[in-house]
Amino acid sequence: MSGPGQLTPEQATLLIPLVAKASQNTWRDPILRDETAAQVLRRLGRAVPARPALRGDAFGLALRARALDEWTAAFLARHPAATVLHLGCGLDGRVDPVPVPPGARWFDLDLPEVIALRRTVYPRHEGPGYRMIAASVTEGGWLREVPQDGPVLVIAEGLLMYLPEPEVRALLTRLGEMFPGGELVCDALSGLGVRLGGWHPALRASGATLRWGLEDPREVETWPPGFHLLDDVSLLDLPGFARLPRVERAAWRVLRRVPLLRRVHRLLRYRFQPLG
Repeated sequence: MSGPGQLTPEQATLLIPLVAKASQNTWRDPILRDETAAQVLRRLGRAVPARPALRGDAFGLALRARALDEWTAAFLARHPAATVLHLGCGLDGRVDPVPVPPGARWFDLDLPEVIALRRTVYPRHEGPGYRMIAASVTEGGWLREVPQDGPVLVIAEGLLMYLPEPEVRALLTRLGEMFPGGELVCDALSGLGVRLGGWHPALRASGATLRWGLEDPREVETWPPGFHLLDDVSLLDLPGFARLPRVERAAWRVLRRVPLLRRVHRLLRYRFQPLG
């Protein structure tokens, strides 16, 4: 069977949020409780490198996930028959805690090696309303497998910064033109964030390379077929960092006071619709 050892450096970064989310379950008062992550980690067993999540990283990743979960739940509440495309899903179990209406359709997509691993360790089975797609997000052929008869929510967490900018543009343009309208929720790094990310211990250990930085989220509004920025939230502004231990909390407060650093990592929500 496929395992973490068969993943590329970029694919292997899926272990970073998995370990961080699973570690939350041991906290007295977790940001989010992710039993699916803990179960997947147990099934992987010794295949996972011994790389414990730093507490600050676990906070940040959990807060990012919680914010995107809230945007996802709000979209599905407004559009209970929508289609959800979770791009670069890795081993994430977002479909489990989010309240998905019976009429919605959820697709988890990642590269074939990742989906092969996911099918061996992920507890949820495919069936009506839930499917996995094994394909590269930058290739357009997989879109033929997705219904195009209603609003769509595209989730891209911890994904776009690993792609070159031309591939990000092509992907978003293809999605915007293919569907009759919807929203994109994602996170993005600034150019400084991309440079700093190269020094992150977990990323350096994985050998992965960050490629795309976004300085101004409104730049995406100039890309066809037409995106409109709805929300732009600095990761440092998400509620929860105040619960960090005293030393890390002091560092967080300093970082929040520097505009350049506030823009390093942001959560973005766009509305899109086709040309014409």
